[in-house]
Amino acid sequence: MSREQRGPNEKLGTVLALAGISNAGLARRVNDLGAQRGLTLRYDKTSVARWVSKGMVPQGAAPHLIAAAIGQKLGRPVPLHEIGLADADPAPEVGLAFPRDVGQAVRSATELYRLDLAGRRAGSGGIWQSLAGSFAVSAYATPASRWLITPADSSVAREANSSEGASAPLKVGHSDVQKLREAAEDARRWDSKYGGGDWRSSMVPECLRVEAAPLLLGSYSDEVGRALFGASAELTRLAGWMAFDTGQQEAAQRYYIQALRLARAAADVPLGGYVLASMSLQATYRGFGDEGVDLAQAALERNRGLATARTMSFFRLVEARSHAKAGDAQAAGAALKAAEGWLERSRDGDNDPSWLGFYSYDRFAADAAECYRDLKAPRQVRRFTEQALSKPTEEFVRSHGLRLVVSAVAELESGNLDAACEQGVRAVEVAGRISSARTTEYVKDLLHRLEPYGDEPRVVELRERARPLLMAPA
Repeated sequence: MSREQRGPNEKLGTVLALAGISNAGLARRVNDLGAQRGLTLRYDKTSVARWVSKGMVPQGAAPHLIAAAIGQKLGRPVPLHEIGLADADPAPEVGLAFPRDVGQAVRSATELYRLDLAGRRAGSGGIWQSLAGSFAVSAYATPASRWLITPADSSVAREANSSEGASAPLKVGHSDVQKLREAAEDARRWDSKYGGGDWRSSMVPECLRVEAAPLLLGSYSDEVGRALFGASAELTRLAGWMAFDTGQQEAAQRYYIQALRLARAAADVPLGGYVLASMSLQATYRGFGDEGVDLAQAALERNRGLATARTMSFFRLVEARSHAKAGDAQAAGAALKAAEGWLERSRDGDNDPSWLGFYSYDRFAADAAECYRDLKAPRQVRRFTEQALSKPTEEFVRSHGLRLVVSAVAELESGNLDAACEQGVRAVEVAGRISSARTTEYVKDLLHRLEPYGDEPRVVELRERARPLLMAPA
């Protein structure tokens, strides 16, 4: 359905010309983006002609899909007002700002928390469906540069007033902050064991909305405020990581940006680096290796002399992942060597942050294997994967499943089809126990690599075992 504007939409026509997208091309892109979110759209070149020449405004998620489609071609976010669709049904452009002012930062974060997150999944009608396909790696440029320039705010003490949404503004204390930290610790365990799409993980956005937002809008001293911003940043980064794991890249991006801003208010430079590392991993996963390198190096640069050896090791490991995705074997190897060196210098008595509890030599080996997978070096993949799988654990179930897929790919590229299928079957079994779109994508990639051997009995068996996983709703 559409409603009519007055006269042609010249803004849309101009931007389409600038992007070099035809009417038929835009219709196809919008339909494809809609399909990714479970929407059945049947726009064609005539539909687009009506949007441009008659000023018709499509309803529902379509205006946001149009902006996302054009933004993908231009390589930057495209706001609705730029294409003359500012009067469309609103999907707020929240979460993308990185305000300089602390008060504005609180408003930006709490506005994101208050969105209707019940509609994260495809077809459920929520806000993330309307933002389909709107991830743009360029949106990280301003947050990263502002954090690099000023990684800590001067003061965050706050006196609340009732006009900001609370009839009786809270007086925040350390006990309130501790509850958020405990929630973050629980969420990290849930995510690793059950995946980002599990119902337990979905409680994190609710915790941000119900618990963190009122506290951020309350009254607190500078000391308590720093701790509050740090705990809120941890939870917000976790919400982003879980959205990333379930394939909601646009939601993850907004959470990450707000987490980085909150980390700045907390004056917690290592935590800010951890958020940047998460941004880097997302950019790398999406195929933006060079941008991933920039984000990882930003984390490294600001943390020299501040972060623990284990933390620096993880940042160098993330940098290596990005170099490998960008195809730079020499840089990836150097970053891996540096990461291993930092890890060897770490000690059990170091004051490592709690959020780094997952990182050990097993994790280093697992990511090193993925680096060499991207660099097409199967012998190295096998060596590091054997180390990564040497100590399977029920605590990090998703990670174990991902490692099995990487191992299967290495076996396949080494010419060991039976071993590849054996590891693939194990990976499918693990993937069926968790809710992780990322793990499913890894399995799909393995099956794609096995297509030339499609008639082999072991491949047929693996494909059949994977069928329920691949047919499950996103």
